[in-house]
Amino acid sequence: MSKRLRSSEVCADCSAQDPCWASVNRGILICDECCSVHRSLGRHISQVRHLKHTPWPPTLLQMVETLYNNGANSIWEHSLLDPASVMSGRRKANPQDKVHPNKAEFIRAKYQMLAFVHRLPCREDDSVTAKDLSKQLHSSVRTGNLETCLRLLSLGAQANFFHPEKGNTPLHVAAKAGQILQAELLAVYGADPGTQDSSGKTPVDYARQGGHHELAERLIEIQYELTDRLAFYLCGRKPDHKNGQHFIIPQMADRRLLDLSELAKAAKKKLQSLSNHLFEELAMDVYDEVDRRETDAVWLATQNHSTLVTETTLVPFLPVNPEYSSTRNQGRQKLARFNAHEFATLVIDILSDAKRRQQGNPVTSCKENVELILKAINSQHSSESQDNDQPDYDSVASDEDTDLDANAAKANRQKSLDSDVSDGPVTAQEYMQVKNALVASEVKIQQLMKVNINLSDELRTMQKKASKLEKQNSMPESDYDNPSPSLELDETGPGRKGRQRSIIWQGEGSIPENSDTDATPSSTLPSTEDVIRKTEQITKNIQELLRAAQENKHDSYIPCSERIHVAVTEMAALFPKKPKSELVRTSLRLLTSSAYRLQSECKKTLPIETCPTTDIQLVTQQVIQCAYDIAKAAKQLVTITTKENNN
Repeated sequence: MSKRLRSSEVCADCSAQDPCWASVNRGILICDECCSVHRSLGRHISQVRHLKHTPWPPTLLQMVETLYNNGANSIWEHSLLDPASVMSGRRKANPQDKVHPNKAEFIRAKYQMLAFVHRLPCREDDSVTAKDLSKQLHSSVRTGNLETCLRLLSLGAQANFFHPEKGNTPLHVAAKAGQILQAELLAVYGADPGTQDSSGKTPVDYARQGGHHELAERLIEIQYELTDRLAFYLCGRKPDHKNGQHFIIPQMADRRLLDLSELAKAAKKKLQSLSNHLFEELAMDVYDEVDRRETDAVWLATQNHSTLVTETTLVPFLPVNPEYSSTRNQGRQKLARFNAHEFATLVIDILSDAKRRQQGNPVTSCKENVELILKAINSQHSSESQDNDQPDYDSVASDEDTDLDANAAKANRQKSLDSDVSDGPVTAQEYMQVKNALVASEVKIQQLMKVNINLSDELRTMQKKASKLEKQNSMPESDYDNPSPSLELDETGPGRKGRQRSIIWQGEGSIPENSDTDATPSSTLPSTEDVIRKTEQITKNIQELLRAAQENKHDSYIPCSERIHVAVTEMAALFPKKPKSELVRTSLRLLTSSAYRLQSECKKTLPIETCPTTDIQLVTQQVIQCAYDIAKAAKQLVTITTKENNN
């Protein structure tokens, strides 16, 4: 850290004293409560890091502190500084406000909706405006005025803008001028250090030619940030870029610990067959998941668990990024379901293939594949001097792990950094460090029974909409009566639940398919009031299930899931057998399949008394995921019917 925090520093969103988190791309410092909201928005909105317990590149932290100290927050609260805002009743949150809904609504308006930023005059051609802003950015980065550049970026300037007359990008200009903090800011907003100018030179070349060697080395680190972060997640080490080593790919020293199963081989082959574009997307998604898991571990290590409440807790899976397709968002969320060794295997495969693709090597044989299928501790040789009482690699972390000592973790990482950083096999000691690091990252599973922030947000939104619609919508109730609970499900639709069916339901609880293939597609929809009433019933039952999860009442899972299933069936019966709308079919598919999957997951709690090895924490995680999917689908149906009936 470049300096100790001053006591005068306050949260940018609620003015609470001594903020201990930073939003890197917003250039602000925030408190624990506001950070929990930032995390629920996703990294595309706010990239959060803990000021003390997260490793920081020194110049990146310096960049954030410089922005904060020079009033970057005024960029995001521009209109609130206008005296007219006080007259209109608009105000920012304060420390005494509740996280939900007060702080959460303010933070969403501030960063997601950009409700308070300075608006440019409307012009017919927005691309011209963006081009003008980008040219201003291109010129501004040669100076040390970070807040000016952040303001331009907030208005739509492009960090990778290629100046047609100058023949280079803003990052080239910053590198030539030796402006390392500007380079950090541009990189946060997506500037590529590998971009070539019209003469084929990169920003790294510019920095070296200008004698800015520290900046050149930092630009190389930024270029390999993704793979460096993945390697550090696994073994606490980073490549030695100064000496030309750009990748670390951990291997098991004892190949007998490897599990080169047919499934592992098939997954590896599929990964290698991806196009570069799809591979890059997958790698970025895994990077985001690593960030989520690591930040969860830091969060748990820094919170007072005796007072931990559900509204300021973990983020159970990656939030939706509206710029991505629904298929990609669903895939991103499914990364949270990977246990530690499955996720480690995926990370290793990505590191291995990233190195192969950059070096232009052909696909390697299965014998040469780098696999990391870590097994239980008792798989080790009896001669290893490790504590045999430590939990298995794939087990859920113990309660003691929840109070992870940050200094011990730092010491372990430093010890790992001092070890050999070659690409060769790791030692048994390093293997245990990998194991322990990933077990610590799974501490979140212990807390998943308290996690429902995203689901709670969805439920609150639905309840508000329901209340508003009941007051405003004067439409008469529909005469449409469809007593049949059967539902036409589009097999060719994009619903991910249908594709997972063979894996999730094994022998019981399949989704009912409508046998009436001759049914005429109908555009008739039920009344908004009916859909809202059923949604409220579903919401009430989901809340009961979540309370049971929070109170460890696992025997209540099955009756709660049955009540949810009944409410879902009644809601599905409101709609035609064969809805004409693709959106309606997709939402109904998600609604009903999630309800069946919820029942299936809840039944796994039955043998707990006779089979104590049942992983109830993992079951609870899946139950919460199913409940979220049901709430999301119900909300979609409310939105669709409201829109259609009001047209």
